[in-house]
Amino acid sequence: MRKRATAKQVAEAAGVSKWTVIRAFTPGASIAEESKRRVLESAAALNYTPNLLARSLATNSTRQVAVFVDDFANPQKLPFLETLTEQLQAADLVAVLININNHFNHVHALLHADQRQVDAVILFGTAFRDETLSDPQLGHGTPPMFVLARDSQIEGVPAVVCDAELALREIVDHLHARGYRRPGFMTGAPALSTALRRRQHFTEFWEQKGVHRIELLSAEKYSAEAGARGVRDYLAGTSAEDRIDVLMCENDILALGAMDEMRGKFGLNVPKDMAVVGFDNYELGGSSAFGLTTYEQPRQEMVEVIIRMISGELEPETVTLPGKLVVRSST
Repeated sequence: MRKRATAKQVAEAAGVSKWTVIRAFTPGASIAEESKRRVLESAAALNYTPNLLARSLATNSTRQVAVFVDDFANPQKLPFLETLTEQLQAADLVAVLININNHFNHVHALLHADQRQVDAVILFGTAFRDETLSDPQLGHGTPPMFVLARDSQIEGVPAVVCDAELALREIVDHLHARGYRRPGFMTGAPALSTALRRRQHFTEFWEQKGVHRIELLSAEKYSAEAGARGVRDYLAGTSAEDRIDVLMCENDILALGAMDEMRGKFGLNVPKDMAVVGFDNYELGGSSAFGLTTYEQPRQEMVEVIIRMISGELEPETVTLPGKLVVRSST
């Protein structure tokens, strides 16, 4: 294998000191233009690139951000991850993706992230327990944490979220105006401390309109299969005259699975027999096969805010941003 060129070799080729080479590759460092030109030309000739890990020892920053994810079955994660990694890289940061699962829990993930000396941790779709922070395996120097796209009730851990209260008010106002009066709500995976508050607001706004019975359906996890199973269990155990007339699903993936099951196995017409609403504005939901009414999160703005917090441009604090109701044929 070819050995990497070193800063010392570049310095010798350019006729400068090793420290001049280091300054040439350090943004904002003081260096004469002529010296910088000779260094960059010699570096290009030797195919030299600076060692970022070595630089991190001097700067006390690895420019790495750990991203914890635990629900990969939810395809809506991909557009968020695309936006997140794109904006991290634009800010000269790099994502370290960590899969939270039965074999690698949050404690292991935090230890792993700390050993890599990441600059921050983003909890993205993870059921994080606040008591995890008191685990004896963890030291006092764990990297700062942020929650993306979920509420955080963990002291000292800010969240950047879509405004759930505004979103559910707009959704319920829309459904009520369309004449629906027997609503149901399908929850996804239990979310512990980072629980979504969509169900709570959905219930509150219906109660304000005089509707006090909200049928609860559980899907246990975020997947189309789980959404189909949740609505199957409900429809099989409920007579046609007693059924809800509109189902709000905690996200689009549940809604798509539920719609498939309603139409395919039970022969229901959406929205005539039962209307369906999702959340996230997943691309497939906008197809003519589904026409799913949903709520679009401000993905670009949410990611931008969390990166500015990590970079120190904004004070770390919980931020809620407005989204947009997208009305289609399912309601």
